Amino acid sequence: MTPAPSQVRKHSLVIAGHGTSVSLEAAFWDALREWARERDMSIAALVAEVDAARGEANLSSALRVRLLDHYRGRASSL
Repeated sequence: MTPAPSQVRKHSLVIAGHGTSVSLEAAFWDALREWARERDMSIAALVAEVDAARGEANLSSALRVRLLDHYRGRASSL
């Protein structure tokens, strides 16, 4: 059974040498996988990049905002 796009899924990752869990909706995990493939990098590496730049923001929120920025940028270049 395919999860609904709005269903939240938690994944564990190792970021900067420490384990962390990230909860995102299925649609955001799909977008994150696609973006990582486009950049020829692992999801963990992409999450680490966002993590390093997020400041005090919650990691899950920072990922959603960064993905939104990424796809807005693609849409505006069409």
